[in-house]
Amino acid sequence: MNEQEQERYESELRRISPAPLPANFMARLQTARPNPQQKQKMLFPSEQAIPIWRRVMLWLAPALAVILAVFFVARARFAPKGGAQESPAYGLKADGVQVDQELVSSFDVVATLPDGQPVRFRCRQWKDQLTVTDKNLGVQIEQRSPRVEVMPVRFETY
Repeated sequence: MNEQEQERYESELRRISPAPLPANFMARLQTARPNPQQKQKMLFPSEQAIPIWRRVMLWLAPALAVILAVFFVARARFAPKGGAQESPAYGLKADGVQVDQELVSSFDVVATLPDGQPVRFRCRQWKDQLTVTDKNLGVQIEQRSPRVEVMPVRFETY
């Protein structure tokens, strides 16, 4: 279809008026339409429509949250500090902390989704290491853990 044919076709379409809707379909549409007064009542309920217990809860919930926050802050501030000294783990002061990650391998995998579309996954294997030292006590703690990272990569199809 060239440009002239397309313009002629569009001008014909502009001249044609749409067909009227069938009467039974129009009736179903009008019965399904909500009443505008009911919609406004649903969006903006008056205060008399809200039960009194719900109005009380609107003020009570934030007040209770503030009271609990003050309680926990006061409890943490005035708690006795003697319990922390008994455990040897609390006496550890980390002089040196080293966090290391090492890439062990990296590879790509192509799989097929249940709907038949291919998807590519980029897989990486890491070795994470955490070392904490306390020079005063002569303690060194090492933790090593492997980690696998799998990321889906969108496969472009044309």
